[in-house]
Formats: sequence, C-alpha cells, structure tokens
Amino acid sequence: MSSYFRHYQAFHAIIETGTVTGAAEQLSVSQPAISNLLGQLERKTKLKLFERSRGRLLPTPEAMVLFEEIDTVVRGLDHVNQAVVDLQNQKAGQLQVATNHAMAFGFMPGEIARFAADKPHLTIAFQSQYSSKIQEWVIAGLFEIGICELPVRHDGLDRIPFFFEIMCALPEGSPLAAHEVLTPSLLDDVPFIVMGADHMVNRRAREAFHREGVNMRVRCHTDLFRNALNMVKQGLGVTLVDPFTLSSDDRQGYVLRRFAPQILLDVVIVTARGRPISAIGEQFLEQVSASMTELAVPPGRVPEL
Repeated sequence: MSSYFRHYQAFHAIIETGTVTGAAEQLSVSQPAISNLLGQLERKTKLKLFERSRGRLLPTPEAMVLFEEIDTVVRGLDHVNQAVVDLQNQKAGQLQVATNHAMAFGFMPGEIARFAADKPHLTIAFQSQYSSKIQEWVIAGLFEIGICELPVRHDGLDRIPFFFEIMCALPEGSPLAAHEVLTPSLLDDVPFIVMGADHMVNRRAREAFHREGVNMRVRCHTDLFRNALNMVKQGLGVTLVDPFTLSSDDRQGYVLRRFAPQILLDVVIVTARGRPISAIGEQFLEQVSASMTELAVPPGRVPEL
C-alpha cells in the first residue's frame, strides 16, 4: 500500500475534483505529474480507471469500487498531515497544568482561555489541588506544569519563584478603613479569619503580631483565601488575601488596605527536572510567567525571609 500511496492520492483527488487540473491544485503539484501518477496506477493495477470525454475524466465502475476502499486511508493521512502542521505551528497538542486553589477561580482559567483562543485543536488538562499534591503530580508526569506554594519538597523539580504581596481585607464600613496602612498594633484583638495554622501567610502574620507584642485574635480558620474573603464580606472579621483571589472577585462588601510589615506569598512554577517540556508547554509557560511577573513584587524589593 505504501509504495502505491502517492498514486492513490492522485487518483482520489481526480475523483474528488473531477479534473486533472483540480487534482493538481489540491495536491500542489503539476498537471503532468498527476497524469503520470494516474497512468502508472492504471498500468500497475491493470485496470481502466477513467473514460476520457470532452476533456473530463469519468470514473469507471472499477474506479468507484477502488475509491471507496482508499477514501478512509487517504482522508486519514490528510488528518495526520494537518495534525503535524498544527503541532509545528503550536496550534494542537495537550496543555497539562495544575495550580493551587487560589489561582483556579479566575486567574488560571483566564490564562488558559487566552492561550487557547487561536488553537482550536488544543486539548487541556487542568486541575487545582493543594501544593504538595501538585508537586507529586508533576514528578509522576501527570502534569507538565505545576504552580504551587513553597516549600518545594522534591529534589527532582525545577522551579521559577515569584513573590506576591498580601493585602488586608476589612468589612465594608469598618472604622479601620480610615487608615491607609494597617499594622498589627492597629489590628490588636480584632477578629481575624486566617488560613490553616501551617500556611506561610498565617505564620508570617503571627510573627508580625508577636514582634509588636499584640494579640492576633483568631475567630475562624479556613484553607482557602476565597473562603476567608467571603467571610469578610459577611462581617465576621478581617483577613489577609492574595492577589489572585482578588483578581477574580467582584470587590463588593469589603475594602482593601496594605499591611505592614509586608507579608509575601511565595509561589513557584515547577516542572520535572530532566523531562523535556512540549512545545505547547513551553509556550504556555512563557505566557503565564509574564502574567505572574506583572502581579509579583519585583525581585529587588523582596526582603530576606
């Protein structure tokens, strides 16, 4: 079959277009080349495939039987060739990305949608999970790209670090909104909604309150910045919130103020060391890195932690 394929392709194009000229245009070859391929096919098969009538080629009954047999094969190869072109132009393939929950509500779906806008054949595997699980997934090859919080617990991961300033969210109408910058002293004994006890933002906030010798009164624990912000909207207390949650929120029911001393959220993009990233993955990595850089604290302004 393989030694005959070019001949079958020319034969298929002639029947589809009705002329040698049309077949030549479809296959981007010359008319003599099409005529030569057809003549060779008739000689090799010892079949008369076309009748010539008034400048047109009319397929014989034998030709139509042969056409039905090869139609699926020829169209299949056309799909393969198009897939190769799409891959070369980074219009197809599979994007595999996992992120922490904070990015999953708005930031990452927006990035994926922007990336996929001109790639109709791109398939997407996207999942959100806790940071330790994301690292396991990338190590195992389930996802090419992971975005998670520090610490990185696996030596086999390459990483690109980013640092994001945490803001303080207050219930709408809070008298504390009169201050442009909030400090532990100003928030002494104010009801606080905090992330889990081991979360870096909670830990760094507690350290800041301890240094000033004031009380951080915890009213509620939660595992998601989104939950904490929604509780602020209900007037349950104040919280510290990341820029990704804020970027996908309606900004209703609360006010934002900077917090001093500055508290950072440390985020890394991780990929498996020694495992090549697909061209699609590399392209997305470049896009999302640029978007995260726009939100991040510049490297020169990141204090030693």
